[in-house]
Amino acid sequence: MDLTYQLVKNDQQINSFIKATEKYLERLGFTDHGFRHLTIVADRSKKLARQLGLTPKEQELAAVAGYCHDLGNFMGREMHHYWSALIFFQIMQPRIKQTTDLVTIMQAIVNHDSNHLQTDNKIAAVLVLADKSDVHRSRVRQKDLAKIKEDIHDRVNYAVTNNDLLIKKRAKEIILKLTIDTAEVEPINYFQIFIDRMTQCQRAAEILGYKFVLIINNFRF
Repeated sequence: MDLTYQLVKNDQQINSFIKATEKYLERLGFTDHGFRHLTIVADRSKKLARQLGLTPKEQELAAVAGYCHDLGNFMGREMHHYWSALIFFQIMQPRIKQTTDLVTIMQAIVNHDSNHLQTDNKIAAVLVLADKSDVHRSRVRQKDLAKIKEDIHDRVNYAVTNNDLLIKKRAKEIILKLTIDTAEVEPINYFQIFIDRMTQCQRAAEILGYKFVLIINNFRF
């Protein structure tokens, strides 16, 4: 059996673990890490892989990694990238013959939350860019505006009203373009909480032979 995006999206065990993660992190007050986030990351990973000229199989693997990268969060945030990779392996190993595909996905999942991306795995690089670029108002679970303002992560996500991940092949640039409502936060607040994520995006872009560029309110950083 081939490892495909459709296969994992339809898998009851994987979706049950995602539901457990969604419930657990919602209780802790985290931004969305459930089906909304995972579907966006999977679709963005596949699109990015296609735009970068990766093979159709690599595009599928990128989507699989995007959909499964956070499914182990219900076991704890600190090691969730390891839990996610191991759970993924346990579910898929009996059905997937291509061990190299499993290795590629596991390595991508583990590296998506590492501050020291140390692999030439292009699927991992694509996943990092797709995951770390998902900053948007729709990720905020909290509905009380007063409480949103009390939490810097919620406040910054809530302030982002538009989000695009673009590729300029000739310039060899991967661009994250954000529109931030400055009535909610200043752009500096974005850097205060997401500097590690942007560093990971820089490293991921380098693996793909590109430069990472951040544009906030049409200002290029």
